[in-house]
Amino acid sequence: MSLKAKLEAIIYAAETPITLDHIFQLVKDSVINDGATDEAEAKSVVRATLDDLVADYSAADHGVEIRQVAGGYRMSTKPEHHDVVRLFAKSLKPPIRLSLPALETLAVIAYKQPVTVPEISEIRGVDSSGVIGTLLDRKLITTAGRKAVVGRPILYRSTKEFLLRFGLKDVTELPSMEEFEKLVAESFQSDLLPVDDQTSESAPTENSTPPDSSLSEAGSAEEQSDLQSVEAAEDEGMAAADRGENDPAA
Repeated sequence: MSLKAKLEAIIYAAETPITLDHIFQLVKDSVINDGATDEAEAKSVVRATLDDLVADYSAADHGVEIRQVAGGYRMSTKPEHHDVVRLFAKSLKPPIRLSLPALETLAVIAYKQPVTVPEISEIRGVDSSGVIGTLLDRKLITTAGRKAVVGRPILYRSTKEFLLRFGLKDVTELPSMEEFEKLVAESFQSDLLPVDDQTSESAPTENSTPPDSSLSEAGSAEEQSDLQSVEAAEDEGMAAADRGENDPAA
């Protein structure tokens, strides 16, 4: 792949404007391997190639351009095409928002299709009949006949709308179970990292000073002494009261 093609792919995939330094770090090794003597020369090559790419997209036969925005580069439609792009944006379907149970059910159907509701519920461990209607309404799944078993339950499979929504050519492009498990593991690991950091910060270090036991002992002794003083005062008060009751003059 040429350097220009790499830069084009990076800028296209970037969700926010990407800086020249960031781009350079991504392609530095390949540029040096292609003949650049040092990092300074490699960066000059990247900058020159990026300028050529910007010039290519500025031609009239391109509907998009590469612009410098907030110190970085990003692709955007050209101003002269904003009217037709606005019409296209209005024609787009709103994004689908699914609950976690609906996503789990859809995933089971996508990987196990055609599949029945009892089979889906057995895999998920909970009743899945409630979310089937939602997926049918969203046209993400459809019926695929009935299974030739007792009761003849309905079979379900994914639809063309499912492929369109998830950007798939067909269901064979779904990640394998091994890839899916790896993605889930990486996601859980990234979620757990802050917890580990907090645990390490809260854990005592070897050089940390333990609480001074002499202070705690002194505090306990003072509390015991105060308690004994209170008890002695109460005893003395009770004795005085008894003397008052037995005094004939009173």
